[in-house]
Amino acid sequence: MSPKVYDRLVFYAGDEVFAEGEEANWAYLIQKGEVEILKNRPDGKAERLAVLGPGRLFGEMALIDDSPRMAAARARTDCVLVLINTEMLSSRIAKCDPLIRELIHNLTVNLREMGRRHVAQKAPAR
Repeated sequence: MSPKVYDRLVFYAGDEVFAEGEEANWAYLIQKGEVEILKNRPDGKAERLAVLGPGRLFGEMALIDDSPRMAAARARTDCVLVLINTEMLSSRIAKCDPLIRELIHNLTVNLREMGRRHVAQKAPAR
């Protein structure tokens, strides 16, 4: 059996990979380069949450819980990203022990809630 060949995309420094609030069809594995994860603040400015490098996966939460993207992703440098579709991720998660599936679900729910609280704390006082 031949090895699976995954689709890849190239993004150049400054390119948007996805926007906050978008529906999701893909997660991304960084093969080369750096990606920054950005969250919109109430004042309209973007706050950098993380800079990710080779070997890191991002965008998976929206696939796990079928919710809109909670943050944006932008290429910090020229990047090569491996595409991971919903079916691929779901089939791998389905093969996990039920305890691991529940752990993944709980982590996703908790991260989304922390993101909401973080933004609420940054909101200007009225």
